[in-house]
Amino acid sequence: MNDAPAERFERTHTASLRTLVQYAGASGDFYEMHYDLPFAHERGHAELSIHGLLKAAWLGQLVDDWFEGRGRVASFEVSYRGMDFRDQPVTCGGEVTRREGSIVELALWTKNADGDTTTTGAAVIELDDPSGSDG
Repeated sequence: MNDAPAERFERTHTASLRTLVQYAGASGDFYEMHYDLPFAHERGHAELSIHGLLKAAWLGQLVDDWFEGRGRVASFEVSYRGMDFRDQPVTCGGEVTRREGSIVELALWTKNADGDTTTTGAAVIELDDPSGSDG
């Protein structure tokens, strides 16, 4: 039976103020843009921004869930292209772009509620069993 991971996968997250404050505490990133709404307003933003590294963590978790521990992440990279904001959905996605033996390359992204790409990225996975079967 072939139970290889899907070729395309997505998950949506919405960060609350609590999420942003918890992430700030865990990461040590206390830039006011992430928790101080008057500060964000002074800089021309209607809402608090989501930490870039939080979006990277969401993408990393998506990748990890995708291959279900059947290998290892050989490389992972992201590039921030736009801001995402509190209480607005962020869709994290990935798609297989190449398979060669046990190596799988993935394109990664985040999109805001308007469908604009706000983060791009890539990952390379080395699968334990390139066929994706359990036996």
